[in-house]
Amino acid sequence: MCKIENIEAFELYDSRGNPTVAVRVILRNGKQGLSIVPSGASTGKYESFELRDGGERLFGKGVKKAVDAVNTEIRHALLGKEANRQRELDTIMLELDGTENKSRLGANSILAVSVALAKAAAKSAGLPLYRYLAGNNKLSLPLPMMNILNGGAHAANNIDIQEFMIQPQNPACFAESMEICVNIYHTLKQKLKKAGLLTAVGDEGGFAPNLKSDEEAIELICEAIISAGYSTDTVKICLDAAASEWVTAKGIYHRKKRDIKMDSSELIAMWERLVKTYPIISIEDGLGEEDFEATAELTRKIGGFCTLVGDDLFVTNQKRLQKGIEEKAANAILIKPNQIGTLTETLDVIALAKQNDYRVIVSHRSGDTEDSFLADLAVGVDAGQIKTGAPCRSERVAKYNRLLIIEKEL
Repeated sequence: MCKIENIEAFELYDSRGNPTVAVRVILRNGKQGLSIVPSGASTGKYESFELRDGGERLFGKGVKKAVDAVNTEIRHALLGKEANRQRELDTIMLELDGTENKSRLGANSILAVSVALAKAAAKSAGLPLYRYLAGNNKLSLPLPMMNILNGGAHAANNIDIQEFMIQPQNPACFAESMEICVNIYHTLKQKLKKAGLLTAVGDEGGFAPNLKSDEEAIELICEAIISAGYSTDTVKICLDAAASEWVTAKGIYHRKKRDIKMDSSELIAMWERLVKTYPIISIEDGLGEEDFEATAELTRKIGGFCTLVGDDLFVTNQKRLQKGIEEKAANAILIKPNQIGTLTETLDVIALAKQNDYRVIVSHRSGDTEDSFLADLAVGVDAGQIKTGAPCRSERVAKYNRLLIIEKEL
C-alpha cells in the first residue's frame, strides 16, 4: 500500500537564479519523494507551457500560480490514491488541466508532481529509482555527451553554435568516460588561459570565450583532446546548433553573432563539410524546428555516419516524433521531461523512439537544479546517452555523481 497522504509544492530556485517549482509527495507509510523541475533558455515553440506569474515580482518569473495549482486542484485530485499507478495519476492531471499544451495548470507544476510520485513510489517499493523505472527491462550506464564550450543562447560570447561537446568512444565504464572528459575539460581550460582567452563559463558550465569563428572552437577542442593524451579516434565531438534560434523566415537562417545569413541548403552544406573535416559524430537541431524537409535531406546525406538529434524539432512529443519517423527526419531524439510535462508521456516517447530505431539521449536544461532524477531515468530506460553539461557547476555534477554511484551499485 502506498497511498498518497499529502502533496505540497513550494518555490525554489534554479541554476540561473530563477524561481522554479518543487513538489514533495508524502505517502501514508512515511515514504517521500521530492522533485525540483528545470527550465530552458533555448526553448522550442512546441514545448508544453511553463506557467509563470508575470508582473513585477522576480521580473515576472515567479511560479506562485504553479505552486498554488499543485497545492489546490492537483492535491485534491490525487490525495488517497496509490502513488505507484503512474499512468493513472498522470492521466488525472492531464484531464484536470484540459489543454493540449498544459497551459492552464502548467507543465512545470504537473511534471514536479509526476516525478515526485515516482520517487515516493520507488522508495515505498524498496527500490532505487532507476530499477523502479526500468521494471523488468535492461539497465545500462549512458555515455556522456559532455559540454565543454558554450555559445548561442547559453553564453554572452560571439559563438553561434550553442554547445560543443565531447564523447568518449567505447570506454571500459562510466567512471572511465568521466575521467577522460574531465581531463580534456581541464586541458582546454589551460589552453584558453595560455592563449589569453576567457575561461568564465556559460549556463551549462562550458567555457565561453570569444573566438575568431565557431570552427576555431572545434579546432581548440581537437587540440585539447590530443594534448590530454587521447586521440580523435577515441574521443569524438558532438554539436548542438540550436538552429531554431537562427530562423528568420521559412528556410532562412541568420547566425546573429557572426551576422551570417544562410538558407537551408547552405546550412546543410556547412554541416556536411564540418563532419567530413572534423571528428564530429552528432549534430543536434542542425536546422529549425519547422524544417522537417531540410532535416530529412540532411539525414539522407550524413545520417548514415552521424547522429542527427531532434530537440526543438521533436520536443519530447509523440506526435512530432511520429512526423519525423514518417518523413525520415533525424535519427535520434533528445529527451527533456519538462518539454512534455509528465513522466508517463516521457516514457511513451522513449518507447516510440526505440521501436523505430531512433537513438535516445536524456538531457538536462540550461536552467537546471540539484535534482539528479535524469541520471536514474537514463539508466532505467537504457537510454545509451546522457547530456547534462560540463564537469562544473554543482547542478550538472550532481547528475554525473549520481551516475557514478549507480555504477557502483550495479
